[in-house]
Amino acid sequence: MIKKVENPLSKLVRGLIFSCIGVTLNTGIADQIVLAKSTNFQKCDIFAYVTNTDQQSLNVRSGASTNNKILGQIPINETVQVIGAVRYWVQITNASNGFKGTGWVFVPKLGLTTRGYGTNGVDIYTNTSQKRRKAGRIPANTAVKLLGCRGDWAQVEYQGVKGWLTREDQCGAALTSCS
Repeated sequence: MIKKVENPLSKLVRGLIFSCIGVTLNTGIADQIVLAKSTNFQKCDIFAYVTNTDQQSLNVRSGASTNNKILGQIPINETVQVIGAVRYWVQITNASNGFKGTGWVFVPKLGLTTRGYGTNGVDIYTNTSQKRRKAGRIPANTAVKLLGCRGDWAQVEYQGVKGWLTREDQCGAALTSCS
């Protein structure tokens, strides 16, 4: 019987490969790669503010799930930049206070306020185009629930009516009028 002796270099390479795989899985990088390749991932460029009334602050996670590690927290009413969305989660960065960096938050914990000061309000649309049918009208300076985003459009809900709000009609700051 011949016993095969493994080369120490191949042991080292195999160990490094398994270590890299373990680090990738445990740090949430694998989740980010899967989300980026997902057809449901939407790039966004909007601002919103934390409306989480359940607690004093909002948890920021390493991925789009409550199973992901908590990276930090953002206090209520603080503004965040939303840069991506997957289902009920949005990827945020540039929090005005609290968490610094990029992470994921549960979208129902964020909101916007409408602009339209000095007008009869703002229109929301059935799709991300002003050429589409209007879904309704929201009074100026009114808080709305954020549902998602696509590009610089915010999907919102107000009094049971859902639609898309243009960038010009969004205010992502809770404590100012954005005028």
